[in-house]
Amino acid sequence: MTADMEVEVRLFAMFREAVGEKRLVREYDATASVRDVLADVEATYPALDGRLLDPTGELPATVSVMRNGRHVAHFDGPETELEDGDAVSVTPPVTGGAT
Repeated sequence: MTADMEVEVRLFAMFREAVGEKRLVREYDATASVRDVLADVEATYPALDGRLLDPTGELPATVSVMRNGRHVAHFDGPETELEDGDAVSVTPPVTGGAT
């Protein structure tokens, strides 16, 4: 794969803990999608396997994924294409609170 662009991946809460970093800067080819980025991060960090994408390659309903501050559901979901310098933020489900 030829690295045509750089993408920043921002991880929050348990995802950050699993990786040990709050952000990763990775290189991808110009055709990379959100799905490609998340699959790459899962492959690199086994503790995330199956937590960013479900077995069919879709986004779990409980995980929030944003491209440059806007939820990818407003684009093409996991097929959202990325550009050089984009930031992909991944937030796990929020739990807790009063009962």
